[in-house]
Amino acid sequence: MKKLLLLCLLFVFIVPINSFSQSKKKKKEQEEAAAKEANPAAEKKKEGKIKDYNKVITNEAKTQEGLFKTHKVDDKYFYEIPNNLLGKEMLLVSRISKLPSGIGNGYINAGSSMNEQLITWERIQDKIVIKAKSYAAVANDSLPISISVKANNYEPTLYAFNIEAFSKDSANVVIDVTKFFSTDVKALSGLDSSLRETYKVKSLDESRSFITSIKSFPFNIEIVQDFTYTASKPPVLEESESISLQMNQSMILLPEIPMKPRLFDERVGWFTLNHYDYSSEALKSDKKTFIRKWRLEPKDWEAYNRGELVEPIKPIVYYLDPATPEKLRKYIKQGVEEWQKPFEAAGFKNAIICKDPPTKEEDPDFNPEDIRYSVIRYVASTTRNAVGPSVSDPRTGEIIESDIIWYHNHLRSYRNRYLLETGAANPKARTLDTSDEDMGEMMQMVIAHEVGHALGLPHNMGASCAYDVENYRKPAFTKQFGIASSIMDYARFNYIAQPGDGDVRFVRQMGPYDFYAINWGYRMIPTAKTSESEIPTLNRWIEEKANDRNYKFGNQGSSFDPSSQTEDVGNDAVKASTYALSNLKIVTENLPKWTSDKTNDYEDLAELYNELLAAWSRYVGHVTNNIAGVYETYKKPNQGGFIYAVVPKEKQQEALRWLHQNAFSSPTWLVNNSVLKNTAYAGYTDKFRSIQVRHLNKILSFETLGRLIDGANLSELNYKPIQFLRELRLGLFKEAATQQNVSVYRRNLQRAYIERMEFLMNEKINPLANDDYYMTSQSDVRALVRGELKQLLSTFQLAKMTPTDIETRYHYDDCIERINLILKPIK
Repeated sequence: MKKLLLLCLLFVFIVPINSFSQSKKKKKEQEEAAAKEANPAAEKKKEGKIKDYNKVITNEAKTQEGLFKTHKVDDKYFYEIPNNLLGKEMLLVSRISKLPSGIGNGYINAGSSMNEQLITWERIQDKIVIKAKSYAAVANDSLPISISVKANNYEPTLYAFNIEAFSKDSANVVIDVTKFFSTDVKALSGLDSSLRETYKVKSLDESRSFITSIKSFPFNIEIVQDFTYTASKPPVLEESESISLQMNQSMILLPEIPMKPRLFDERVGWFTLNHYDYSSEALKSDKKTFIRKWRLEPKDWEAYNRGELVEPIKPIVYYLDPATPEKLRKYIKQGVEEWQKPFEAAGFKNAIICKDPPTKEEDPDFNPEDIRYSVIRYVASTTRNAVGPSVSDPRTGEIIESDIIWYHNHLRSYRNRYLLETGAANPKARTLDTSDEDMGEMMQMVIAHEVGHALGLPHNMGASCAYDVENYRKPAFTKQFGIASSIMDYARFNYIAQPGDGDVRFVRQMGPYDFYAINWGYRMIPTAKTSESEIPTLNRWIEEKANDRNYKFGNQGSSFDPSSQTEDVGNDAVKASTYALSNLKIVTENLPKWTSDKTNDYEDLAELYNELLAAWSRYVGHVTNNIAGVYETYKKPNQGGFIYAVVPKEKQQEALRWLHQNAFSSPTWLVNNSVLKNTAYAGYTDKFRSIQVRHLNKILSFETLGRLIDGANLSELNYKPIQFLRELRLGLFKEAATQQNVSVYRRNLQRAYIERMEFLMNEKINPLANDDYYMTSQSDVRALVRGELKQLLSTFQLAKMTPTDIETRYHYDDCIERINLILKPIK
């Protein structure tokens, strides 16, 4: 009994002691877990996975303050990322800053943007990752479908970094970015898959690739990389088997409060971005397209609403590059501030300003690479171009920053075209030493054009078709309205004005469309709280101008629309090009007198003569585009009428007659012996052939014939393909019917016609590869071509019976053999 009592007493004392011990242990574990959660950095340090901050960012570190702290320690680069910026949306822009000549066939230049992507820096377990995000698919977070949108649009991880250290207060995380920016990360590369294939790029040579610099600013970080790739077929210096590029990576923090976007309307030209909104109650995702524009908001809303001009809270400010020559600075400033008047149409005063580069005393923080500064960069390069790229928020289209790039040699292009296109009627252009005043005005208008792009405006190729051809010969009209209704067209000079027309304007200027487009895109609509509620007002502004050609937008991509062409002026290409060739004949005759006779050198003469041939080809091309042309006029159903209208038959026939007379005839007036005998020992006969054949092939293409077939099917009144082909054949081979000898230029062209017909007979086109194509093997094309070749064969057989020179007889024999081989190929 005593033993039992003793056991019970022991049990009573033991159990509480064990329970207390277990409770104490559990409490300790909970405290440790809480500490670990509160300060993960310290816990990781204990585990030895993350180093002490001072061991990573040593006393030798070269540190920059900015969006992230950046550190350079020996040959390594580190980012110190604040925890409060993890998950924040940023834009990563990859641009080429230096490149070898000829890459991309000249369509890629220094400053070309190769990729733009929305990114976030996020922590996942023990790593920091870069996630590439997209607003292409969106949905309101409050709706159930947002779960599906996120699940079906999971963002890819561009790169994962080990955490190297935490700052002493654990507010920042440190990562090593050296490998990321010095290896071949495709998302940042300047060589896309097509360029890699073209130049047979094998790999990045890491021994010749490195980070040049990393600079941190308050809202952006700029990285410059030098990359050298091994490549079997580089664009230059093939024996080097190398392509070297310098890339610039810009990482930009996006605004905390997104701008209210403005919805796009295709009737007014704007650069855009697209979202697919799955919150829509329609039976499909709702495509929303926003225009790209700067955020301009009035300082005084009440005054703005009363219709007064008001300064914006934050104007658009451009700074001149310190490298800009002094004598050009005023013209560049004037080019930027040309847009002040259009912005006044939108209710803003002093909305856009251009300033000299500040001194160190005025602004010690000034740096052209800082996202806070938009700069007109003056680049010492042989490139003849200027560009106006901008960076915009992919969430809303808000333009954040822009750099206009002017390449030094670009003025030479304008000097040459000024001489060639206006020299016949403009005495001031008949020199290689164009006055500073004239060159300055040209530069001013080119800058204005590029700034237009940076404001969000694309090319408006319909603006040059707004004015009647005869108005270009009137001084009063040209001085008031310029040579196109928009500076955004490629209408550079008035090549229509004739000798004796008086003091007409020859250089382009701002037009009425520019005021209209800026008002449409930038005027605030205070009563509209959402983008959708702005639509009725925006529609009204468009419909008020709908029947006035001055306000028509012509898409640059409309290759089929003769009223939306590049480099043309006037509403009638046949009449305009007739005037242009009349002027060009005068220039051709006087070219040596205006150049080599003055310089005692043939270099400029040779250069200008080649550019003169290019001008002739442009004028011919403007007429060529009328054949099988289709006018495109964007409109809504409530406006009535049709978007597409076939160019009238009579106008197409007029264009073909003009081509026979001016383009397909022997170009004897262009063959200037006094030029050729001093600039080319051979090859000029074939040069003329190649230019003529380019336009012949254009009108004898599957696209042209397909549109003619469609047009004839729409109406009996339209130009039928069989009639077009017959009239083309009779004009090209008129010597055979009139017993004339055939010149070398015509013989070349006639053989080119037969070869092109063979192409149309035999070329296999995949109708799925391009929307413009159709099933050619089952269309009328082959039957029409076969019929035309048989008619031509009969013509040649009769022509052989008539006396001609021996070259013509041999030519006819050759053509007969060629046609027979097409119609009855040897098996």
